[in-house]
Amino acid sequence: MNREMKRRIMAVGGILICGASVGIFQKIALGTDPFTCFVTGIANICHSTYSTWFMILTAVILVGVAVFQRHYIGFATLMSLFLTGVAADAMHEFLDFLLPDPTFGMRCLLMAVNVLIMSFGSALYYVASLGVSAYDAVALMASECYSLASFRVCRVTTDICCVTVGFFLAADVGIGTVITAFFMGPFVQWFTEHVAIPILDGRCSGRNQQFRPSKA
Repeated sequence: MNREMKRRIMAVGGILICGASVGIFQKIALGTDPFTCFVTGIANICHSTYSTWFMILTAVILVGVAVFQRHYIGFATLMSLFLTGVAADAMHEFLDFLLPDPTFGMRCLLMAVNVLIMSFGSALYYVASLGVSAYDAVALMASECYSLASFRVCRVTTDICCVTVGFFLAADVGIGTVITAFFMGPFVQWFTEHVAIPILDGRCSGRNQQFRPSKA
């Protein structure tokens, strides 16, 4: 398998895994990542599904990105638009069938495992480097193209805005939101170094390398 095909498989696999993890967060109702919180809130007030509003809101953001900084858009960006919401809804429905009424202990266990699942999927998606998600592009544009602040500050700002809107629109804001905000970064870095880069380039190539969402 050539390197380009491997990157595409990693990107699609990472997107599907991240989408499925969103569905798990929604099922256990202990809080979700900031953008999911925002999308869920909008879907709640419109009495619609997460996948529908994920595609709508992501498409709106992508129009802005395409107009001002289209180099952030790539293969993975478009795959994320069409696959993330569908994977989330499918996983949620599957868990409704498999675990219709999970106990609090089961929900906590699923949350702990799911942070690792989302971190693994994110690592695959980032290392593939075939474009960034629409949400990632907002903070990247603000920091790299317009120098408003550092990437970290811009990302925290967008996260806070999303969580605030989601909270007032009755989305799940809880311990899961806090955990994804503070613990996903180190887990993503570990999976990047020890799993994703070795998959792409060889067993030892990931050591001491740093990754974040990149341009296409």
